[in-house]
Amino acid sequence: MGETAQVREEAEKHLQELVGSPDARLRDDQWTAIEALVAEHRRTLVVQRTGWGKSAVYFVATALLRARGAGATVIVSPLLALMRNQVAAAERAGIKAVTINSTNPEAWRETYEDVKAGRIDVLLVSPERLNNPEFRDQVLPDLAASAGLLVVDEAHCISDWGHDFRPDYRRIRNLLAELPEGIPVLATTATANERVTTDVAEQLSRRGDATLEDVLVLRGSLDRTSLRLGVVELDDQQHRLAWLADHLHQLPGSGIVYCLTVAATSDVAEFLRSRGHEVRSYSGQTEQTERLAAEDDLLNNRVKALVATSALGMGFDKPDLGFVVHLGAPPSPIAYYQQVGRAGRAVDDATVVLLPGREDKAVWDYFGSLSFPPSDVVRQTLVALEGAEGAVSTALLETQVPLRRTRLEAMLKVLDVDGAVKRVRGGWTSTGQEWEYDRERYDRVAEARHREQDTMLEYVRTTDCRLAFLRRCLDDPELEAGARCGRCDNCGGLDLSADVDTSATDGAREWLERPGVVIDPRRMWPSGLGDRGVALKGKITADQQASPGRAVARLTDLGWGQSLRDLFATGAPDGEVPIPLRHAAAQVLGAWDWPDGPPEVVVGTQSASHPVLTHHLAEGLARFLQVPFGGGLALVGDPSTGRGAMNSAQRVLAVHGRHEVPSAVAEAVAGRRVLLVDDRVVTGWSLALHARALRQAGAAEVLPFVLATDT
Repeated sequence: MGETAQVREEAEKHLQELVGSPDARLRDDQWTAIEALVAEHRRTLVVQRTGWGKSAVYFVATALLRARGAGATVIVSPLLALMRNQVAAAERAGIKAVTINSTNPEAWRETYEDVKAGRIDVLLVSPERLNNPEFRDQVLPDLAASAGLLVVDEAHCISDWGHDFRPDYRRIRNLLAELPEGIPVLATTATANERVTTDVAEQLSRRGDATLEDVLVLRGSLDRTSLRLGVVELDDQQHRLAWLADHLHQLPGSGIVYCLTVAATSDVAEFLRSRGHEVRSYSGQTEQTERLAAEDDLLNNRVKALVATSALGMGFDKPDLGFVVHLGAPPSPIAYYQQVGRAGRAVDDATVVLLPGREDKAVWDYFGSLSFPPSDVVRQTLVALEGAEGAVSTALLETQVPLRRTRLEAMLKVLDVDGAVKRVRGGWTSTGQEWEYDRERYDRVAEARHREQDTMLEYVRTTDCRLAFLRRCLDDPELEAGARCGRCDNCGGLDLSADVDTSATDGAREWLERPGVVIDPRRMWPSGLGDRGVALKGKITADQQASPGRAVARLTDLGWGQSLRDLFATGAPDGEVPIPLRHAAAQVLGAWDWPDGPPEVVVGTQSASHPVLTHHLAEGLARFLQVPFGGGLALVGDPSTGRGAMNSAQRVLAVHGRHEVPSAVAEAVAGRRVLLVDDRVVTGWSLALHARALRQAGAAEVLPFVLATDT
């Protein structure tokens, strides 16, 4: 037996231990990748469908390299769910794997020492960890120099052409360029078209000033023989919800119901439970222990489905997942392929259903608006850092830049990778390096996103094979002209009825028409206000705080959300409250449990954008409650100042001092419980400052009420 054959036999023994089957054999491309990594120390990109066995490549390669004296494998992986599954798989093969992430800081130091001592075979790190100052400066250099293998999982995240670009992943370019000679690199993904594949391969090729010409790219078929794809087009949200309630029990096994927004996950899950289905909601805002419990319930078939956002995506591994339903279409066929790829990995038939809605594009546009900020905002950030002495915290920078915290941090990460700023202990500093705003590239990426959205709409309408359509979007190299899967609704392999039971439709309508969302009051002032001349800090004291309030609905809600989006759309005229929303507002007030008694007076705000709407709402609610209308807060100064300020600090700075309490209003609210009426909540800081002013004027309690909330 030759050396190559011996190594392959050794590799397949490790595979058998990994999957727990003595009959397991490596696929040809799996072996090609393993051989390139172990024998040739090459850089390799593997683009293969979900469930193909990409993780087997790096675990088997790790076992072979460790047996030959190599250092630990470092895996950069984006999701904790993915890490947990991989650690369990590695242990089955006798591979010691540990993670470094934000949930286990107490173990970091010991883990670093174990890696140095050779007691750990695999170290999994999140991409965010790569720029933690301590990890980046004190741990990463030694780790990179001694690594036996570097793995970049979900490698499409490297590319800003990819559907799930993450700024932290761009740091990997620098890491790759600085790796010592001879350390193999493996990048893996299931969702990369030709453009993304080329971009990732180019980034893999970088090492110092040289460019490697021999990056091995292995792309396989994206065919999924178990998936039965279909689309059910229904008139409105109530029919889609009713269809789901009617048909969920008919879908095989347990699965995932994807929604486009966090709000929808809780609403849909609650409705399905009211119709007798055992489901749980899941999103990026779900508390960590709850997320783990929900994942475990699905893995062990204790629930029919998780109603989830895309937070339940990459790396969630349930081979027998029987179905995936989308209540609303993702903005990209590539993202859609990835999410439906969770199903049918170890079952012969899995059902995939898309229930598109007319509001989908509005949701896509909203998330699209959160892309890289415009040039003037970036320059404003750089100027703020250049003029500072020492590090500037994100909280302090937030008072000077009109971006919400998450978007500000994402922008800083890009600037960090580009070398314009640096994250240090205590915040961020300017490097002084010249930086150019690459408008052309950002415009091209935005254009590509719009094309993907149009393609997703084409998927809904197509009469061709649905799986072939998705494979074509991902530039599947093995897709044959005229290919038909024989399993989708267009190929005749899936028959999806659009029929909905009348009682289910009526139930969905009633559910969607139930208005009312609690508005939690702000309890802490943003950091850094004192540096900008506003003497507010720390906790908002109880005697200056609003009580929990109410909104008719969120702008993202399935029911009233569409009416509110139309009402507050750019360019929509100001006017009186539409009659259906008047009834909804009355219904919310009627269902409000007033712990200390109902309001005794109504006060409105003087809205700069919707003065007629807000005044009409306040007066109408006073009549409904049969209490006096005490008038409105007076708008002083320029209402356009700070318009568009989206983060907490900027919003407080913009609104502070903009309104005052007229003497007549102060007299009306003294010693009374006040219903404070506004049109819409974006950040909640206008209500917080108005409530503070009314409490200082003598109000016994302030109960906010608005038509819409953005969150």
